[in-house]
Amino acid sequence: MMRSVLPVLTVVAAIFAIWYVASIGLNKPWAEDKARRAGVELSTSELILDTWSQKKPRLPAPHQVVAELWNTTGAMVQQGRALSKRSLIWHGWITLSSTLLGFVFGTGLGILLAIGIVHSRTMDMSVMPWVIASQTVPIIAIAPMIVVVLASLQVDDVVAKGVISMYLSFFPVVVGMVKGLRSPGAMQMDQMKTWNASRAQTFWALRLPASAPYLFASLKVGIAASLIGAVVAELSLSQDGGLGARMLGGSYYGQTIQIWSALIAAAILAAGLVAIIGLIQRITLKRMGMAA
Repeated sequence: MMRSVLPVLTVVAAIFAIWYVASIGLNKPWAEDKARRAGVELSTSELILDTWSQKKPRLPAPHQVVAELWNTTGAMVQQGRALSKRSLIWHGWITLSSTLLGFVFGTGLGILLAIGIVHSRTMDMSVMPWVIASQTVPIIAIAPMIVVVLASLQVDDVVAKGVISMYLSFFPVVVGMVKGLRSPGAMQMDQMKTWNASRAQTFWALRLPASAPYLFASLKVGIAASLIGAVVAELSLSQDGGLGARMLGGSYYGQTIQIWSALIAAAILAAGLVAIIGLIQRITLKRMGMAA
């Protein structure tokens, strides 16, 4: 247990140490400027404490971000204000809704495209290059256009953000499923032919079960990409809230602590979603006899 936890704790400790040192360096000019205008001279310890306690620092210290996270989550719950617009729980739920909707759309589209690509040489030669080319277009550039088009069609904002999430999440699913559906070896395919299995029977009995490990690996990437898409969409469609809207609001007023707390909250949300996919993967593959 300790052997697996110790490396992780070491990396986390190193990140926090680097973060604290970086916050000193980035916030130092403002602390020195305040002291100079006040006609005082700061000692080293006073300078460090000042860089770690500024209200609008260039880089907030870790404890400032943790305090903001608590004030906008746990403290809100204790006060009965979990659904307040100042609560990260409320903003996180809005982002989660768009993320899951886009993930479902992207997974469905990705699986359908993968099946078509594997079973049709025409789709393989024509669709696959376009699938790859679609990811070369920056999502931050097309998100506003998608929002405007869907808004003109009176599409619900959650659905609009889900479409943007789908744009990022379907690609890893397509690639993973194509790889998985093609993973059975020549001997296995020949065996199905000797049994006179149809294409549909080969798909359900051989290709689909063989693709399960590849699918779950793709879903982990897809759910994280879907969350990124939802956050980016909220930067263009921020009136309904969300973690992206929270970051955008913080940038308007120079509230860097607010920006970082929303960013960390998004990372925690992504890690939780990936962990859930991982748990489903272990249970599913164990029942299929593909994992211990």
